This record gives sequence, structure tokens and C-alpha cells, in this order.
Amino acid sequence: MKYFFIVQGEGRGHMTQAIALSEILRSEGHSVVQVLVGKSPRREVPAFFYEKIQAPVATFESPNFVVDSNNKKIHIGKTIWANLLMAPTFLRSIAMIKQMVDETKPDVIVNFYELLGGLYALIYGKKAHIVVVGHQYLLQHPQFVFPKGYWIDKRLMSLNSWLVAARAEKKLALSFRPMPDVPRKKLFVVPPLLRSEIRKLTPQNRGYILGYLLNAGYAEEIERWHALHPEYELHFFWDKKDVPDDLKIDENLWFHRLNDVKFLEMMSKCGGYCSTAGFESICEAMYLGKPIMMVPTYGHFEQACNALDATLAGAGIQNTVFDLDPFVAYLPRHKDVSFAFRQWADSSKDRFIELLTKCD
Repeated sequence: MKYFFIVQGEGRGHMTQAIALSEILRSEGHSVVQVLVGKSPRREVPAFFYEKIQAPVATFESPNFVVDSNNKKIHIGKTIWANLLMAPTFLRSIAMIKQMVDETKPDVIVNFYELLGGLYALIYGKKAHIVVVGHQYLLQHPQFVFPKGYWIDKRLMSLNSWLVAARAEKKLALSFRPMPDVPRKKLFVVPPLLRSEIRKLTPQNRGYILGYLLNAGYAEEIERWHALHPEYELHFFWDKKDVPDDLKIDENLWFHRLNDVKFLEMMSKCGGYCSTAGFESICEAMYLGKPIMMVPTYGHFEQACNALDATLAGAGIQNTVFDLDPFVAYLPRHKDVSFAFRQWADSSKDRFIELLTKCD
């Protein structure tokens, strides 16, 4: 069968999911005929994605969050307004999706939570089977536990998820743990999509703390904490532009440009992992048995949900800022949940092949 991927380019998670799924499909003799990645001027598609996806890649302008001047907090109102002003650009992006679908004639379109992929289906109708993939769809599960508050954010997320899944036959909800399917909602709970490289790693503990920052503005909080605790070795990854690949602040504090090989290798050897609560890297840390502290990006409802869900799954603790004091205190108390999590994650190939090769 021929598959066509549409991938949201915000953060790294959707891209690594696409890489993992492309590996699964190719291993069963299927092909990925085209990959489209939604991007914005604020972010670049990392080089590793082009190298690992092993399919033609094109990019298009896509909606993205608007952050404050410190590159930390997400402004929902400004995000909506700014993206509405970009409507003519996004209509051209949707037309590009249509053109490439018409040219490649896929059997199945797999949408990794890209809004314009859903709007394409809504405007032009179904030209192939459509399946959407994302942890966001677990929020539609009747057993999902939400963080308190976020009344408006929850409804905006629900609307966005509905639009992304327009005309979709199946919603594949990535989950930290097994949960029952909800067929009446076209909702199927699936394991995380982890790249094959992670299964080749042997976890160690060399004592340093590793991290990933969705927005580079959080580096200020890391530097502030490090100034008070210079004895701890810290390595944080980001996708900040116009900086060296490895920015050395001092002997024990480094910021690294996003690199998938280096990131996984360093994660396998760290003593603990701090993250802005993106789903994918939390899964990678759980697979490697690493304690985690999750700091949801301020104003990012999805990450607040990720952090609570992962905490309930035994991944680690939450915080509101990158103050590592609670994390350092937590490290010796952490209970490793990697055995059960690995069993769940390692079942992903059979589950995805079952759901993606038997479309209605």
C-alpha cells in the first residue's frame, strides 16, 4: 500500500513519530510516497528528519503558536488572531496538499496532528483513506484525567482535534499505557511510536541531567538555577537558530542544537531527564528507565495534559518552572516503570500494521 504523511512541525515529537511509522510500514513492504511537513518562520525542520524519513519531503506554511517576547509563554488569543491573518497563505498550503495527493494517489493519508491536513480533507473531500495519529486524541477517551482549570483551552483543543480529524476513519490515540478502544468514537488506543535506535541502547547513569526545551526562553531559568548549583552537570537540547551546535556556558552547562543521534545517546546515559512535557521525549525517557521532571510550557494545554498523564503512569514529577531542586530530591525515590512500558511500546508494530492496513 502507498502512504502519504502530513506532519505537524511544532517540536520534534510528530516528526520522530513519522520516522518510526515509516520504518514499520517499509518493513512490511509498504511505501511512503510523500511527506509534507507544516513549518513556520520560528522553527526549522531538523536535518535528521530529512535523513531518516527515507521518502520525498516538502514543507508548507502552517499555523503555529505565538509566544511572548521572552520566547516562553504561549498566547492563545494572539495565536488565533495571527493565524487568521495568515489565512491566504494557509489556503495556498492546502492547495499544495491537494496537488501532491492528486499526483501521488496514495491509498492512505496519515495525518500527524497537522490542522491544514484536516482542513484539506474538509474542503476537498476524501481522495484516500484518512487516519489521524496523536496523543491529543487520548483526551477524547472517557477514562482520561484532565488537569484542573483550562476550561477555554480544553474546548479549543477539542475543536482543533475535530478539525484535524475531519473525514478521518480512525483516530489513533498514542498512550503511555494500555487503555480500551472506543470504536463508537473511531478511537483506537495505540502504543507510542519510538524509533528503532532506542531499542539498541544500553541505559547507564553517568550522573548528568539532560533536558529538552520547546522554547529557548526557558534557558534563562536553567542558567539561573545552575548559578546556584554549579556542581551539577546539565545538558539541554533546543532548536534555537543562529547558535553553535554545542554552546558551552561553562564546564557543567551546555546547550545543544537538536540532533536525534546525540539526543538519544545522551538520554541513555543521563541520571534524569527534564522536559517541557512533549509526549515523545517523555516516552523515550520512560523506555530507558529515566526519572523525569516535566515543566509544561506556560499556556500550552496539551503539555499540561501530557505532564499529568505521564505522572499518573509513573514517569516522574511535575513542576511549573525549571527549578531543579525538587527533581534532585526526587531522583533517589524514583521507581523504575520501564519494564511494563517497554512491553507496551514494543507492541507498536503489530498494532499499527493491524490498524493501518485494514482501513474501511
